[in-house]
Amino acid sequence: MKSILWLLCFISTPLWAQNYVDLLKIGYGQTFSNDFENTLSSTEVSSLDIDLTAPVPLSKKQVLITGATYGKYRLQLAPEAAYSNLFSTTLKLGLASTYSETWSSTLVLLPKIASDYKNITGNDFYLGGFALLKYQKNQQLTYRMGAYASQEAFGFFAVPIFGAYYLSPNERFEMDLSMPISGDINYRLSKVSLGMDYYGIGRSFNLTGANTQNVYVDVSSLDFALYAQIAALENSVLLRAKLGYATTDFEVYQQGDTVPFTLSAFSFGDNRTQLNPTISGGLYFRVEALYRFHLGNPKQ
Repeated sequence: MKSILWLLCFISTPLWAQNYVDLLKIGYGQTFSNDFENTLSSTEVSSLDIDLTAPVPLSKKQVLITGATYGKYRLQLAPEAAYSNLFSTTLKLGLASTYSETWSSTLVLLPKIASDYKNITGNDFYLGGFALLKYQKNQQLTYRMGAYASQEAFGFFAVPIFGAYYLSPNERFEMDLSMPISGDINYRLSKVSLGMDYYGIGRSFNLTGANTQNVYVDVSSLDFALYAQIAALENSVLLRAKLGYATTDFEVYQQGDTVPFTLSAFSFGDNRTQLNPTISGGLYFRVEALYRFHLGNPKQ
């Protein structure tokens, strides 16, 4: 594994846009209270995320991208209901390619299983992926555009992606945007960085347990947070503490009750009947740990 990582130092920078690769990311979050609309009840939402990336160099201009992600939500989906666990496991398989000093691309397939994991069937399997085309204007600035798409329990979901990565000449100010899915802006003081980030995506989970009707959960997530980050071990280990507001909603629908097409936040022909009260947003706290491999010398 160590020899593979050192080979990455000789891969052209446009493959990654930034001069590092986050090989492992672990995060745990907890909301303080999410109210069920038009009721006196509320629930707490906890989340756990593990993201592993294992790049394998094929040549000086191509890298095979492999890895996996695991996610878990725990919450009540209705007032007085028992807590439900929503799990997802996603494999990553793709290719990062460099065509010139300025142009590069990334293509990644994302097959996943998402449900309560009580009675896994083919209905819990979904196929998604994303494609990005990147243009490196100079050493500090890279533009990107592409799309993310996935077949979900609620139907086909697609999101166009437009963004940029910028690192100031003194390597203190960093901006990483892939809108409307994610954004991160931070400023490094020394070993401590202060920043703000945003993450928004749609996903779904089948519920097929013995005591559950055949329904699915449509999750719409918009998370905004301020964070403080501490770097350790030559900036290879990053520890973050976040405080933010999440508008994450968990809508329950009968399986087979779908939307013809969803583009970003817009659903076309959505005539579904929601089976649970709408869950309001709330404040949340989150901690994260990252293992970052630098393609060259880490920031001092």
